[in-house]
Amino acid sequence: MTTNNVDIREIKHNTEDYNQELELRDQVLRTPLGLSLYNEDLNAEKNDFHIGAYANGHLIGVLILTKQNEKEIKMRQVAVSEQWRSLKVGTELIRYAEQYAKNEGYETMLLHARKTARDFYLKLGYESVGEEFLEINIPHYRMRKSLV
Repeated sequence: MTTNNVDIREIKHNTEDYNQELELRDQVLRTPLGLSLYNEDLNAEKNDFHIGAYANGHLIGVLILTKQNEKEIKMRQVAVSEQWRSLKVGTELIRYAEQYAKNEGYETMLLHARKTARDFYLKLGYESVGEEFLEINIPHYRMRKSLV
């Protein structure tokens, strides 16, 4: 899928694209918290579906989908390079992920949204479920969206 000169496609595990994905996720999601993605156990990710957004061949955004059960899939590790935020890259990644999940027969998309990203997901039709909670020491909300 190509939009706004951005190409969105699958990232295969254990490839150079996957290594770039890890770098982007670490830079956007962990380094600002004083953490490192490379200290986490990433072995289970080989069973996940990884999606990347590319501009001029450079990775600018990522997200991961993890199967929860036959009807639910969880979106996680959504990260967009700072200079590409507000240009709809995140929105396009999520639309791609939702279409993929629908095509695979999933009925519900789940996610844990950082408090700072909650409004972004609300605008995309997600609803908060339950109270605020801490994950990696920052406030999050459980969110969901029906895909049917």
